[in-house]
Amino acid sequence: MSEIRIRRAGPLLGEITPPPDKSISHRAIILSSLAEGRSIIRNFLYAEDPLSTIGAFRQMGVEIEIKGIGARGKGQDAEIIIEGKGLYGLQEPKEAIDCGNSGTTMRLLCGVLAGQPFSATLKGDASLSRRPMKRIIEPLSLMGAAFKSENGYPPLTVTGGELNAIEYKSPVASAQVKSSILLAGLYCSGVTTVTEPEKSRDHTERMLRAAGVDINIDGLTVSLKGRAEPDPFDLTVPADFSSAAFFITAGIIVPGSEIFIRNVGINPTRTGLMEILQAMGADIRLENKREVSGEPVADILARHSPLSGTDISGDMVPRTIDEFPVLCVAAAAARGITRITGAKELRVKESDRIAGMTAELRKTGVNIEELEDGLIIEGREKLDSAVIQSYGDHRIAMSMAIAGLIADGETTITETDCINTSFPGFMGMLERLQKK
Repeated sequence: MSEIRIRRAGPLLGEITPPPDKSISHRAIILSSLAEGRSIIRNFLYAEDPLSTIGAFRQMGVEIEIKGIGARGKGQDAEIIIEGKGLYGLQEPKEAIDCGNSGTTMRLLCGVLAGQPFSATLKGDASLSRRPMKRIIEPLSLMGAAFKSENGYPPLTVTGGELNAIEYKSPVASAQVKSSILLAGLYCSGVTTVTEPEKSRDHTERMLRAAGVDINIDGLTVSLKGRAEPDPFDLTVPADFSSAAFFITAGIIVPGSEIFIRNVGINPTRTGLMEILQAMGADIRLENKREVSGEPVADILARHSPLSGTDISGDMVPRTIDEFPVLCVAAAAARGITRITGAKELRVKESDRIAGMTAELRKTGVNIEELEDGLIIEGREKLDSAVIQSYGDHRIAMSMAIAGLIADGETTITETDCINTSFPGFMGMLERLQKK
């Protein structure tokens, strides 16, 4: 297993372009495969998780060509050409579909498979096999699909069929749950409706609308008119805000730093971290705002700034769900106390991120209290170096690498192969900023 070593850094200076957005890359493959005809996806994230989605649709007979891999090094981007088969053109896979570490692949595929005239089995790695699937099994079963599972955990066998439109009130604000139901809704006659307790990321809705599907958004409720085949499309994926978040945070907490981050998606359902950091005192500026393929995009300038603790809860939680590990690092570097509550969902991500970040930040000398649904973090001026466990979780590994930039001595992070699920070029990008 690989490990990385980080030493306390001088100022981080320069310009970077983070890798393409993982959430959008997944959804682009799914919707283009369900359209009939050729779609082109530019600046696709060539990393393990989205490649699991490509592999799944190839197993179901979709022709997918990958071109131009790694124009920015380490296989971060690619151009994808998809010959979509339409809603009813998928073939029964000959063997189980391996979703790897990708919960997005598994949960969204379940929505597609719910409408197919065949059965398919989905499996994943050890981490994915511990993630709960009842949250999508229940609504899709109400629509008419049948499931076999390990008490609500993978592997899953999905048997599709004639589906009924439903009105579903989701108990969790989850874009994966919402998207799975909406994808199944494409196969229903009538209108499928999903209502969330708070708004989750809306990439699926934006892409469905761009592909010509009749979809309506009214506050926390999304409605989709079924029997609508998506149109083929030509899409450019912006840089991933969740990947940019590591460098936004680094630019703020490392003294003397100034980092310019290009072409970042700033979808308002994703940018909670930026707003929280600004409320804590961070100097973050947006420049060159524009729209790319239906998604808002900007360049981001992050400068070193003193931070103060804050309280985080409510609808800010789903807008920051993937950024909480690195937000914990920012809180550890802030003056005063930061309280995070209402974030129980962090316990069922790639790892238990509440327990993981509590344990690892304690190793660096941070006074931190673990709550059932969050954390209380007391910031300190300097962190201690330590040997850090990643738990096989890419976001914990990268977040603790950022923490190592402000720790005395050398920080070692173990089991870092997981970084390749979303950000293969992470360390190279960090090293370039340190050499400026």
